[in-house]
Amino acid sequence: MNAFTFSVNISYQAYLNHYSGAASSVVVVTDNGIRLQLPASRFRPFLSQIGVKGRFRVEVNAQNKIENIYQIS
Repeated sequence: MNAFTFSVNISYQAYLNHYSGAASSVVVVTDNGIRLQLPASRFRPFLSQIGVKGRFRVEVNAQNKIENIYQIS
């Protein structure tokens, strides 16, 4: 299993645009410089009135399918 850490700073309105279908994915750059395309819906549990902000860790299996996403700060 591989794990990647990254920062996210998406405003509430920008997230709603993503989640409502304007864009179904979020592209992030990991701390190691790797670009990941993640489904916007996976960030829904972390949405607050200020948006989605913080440091995250995503774990993927051997087939590069998301196993878990954690907010680490």
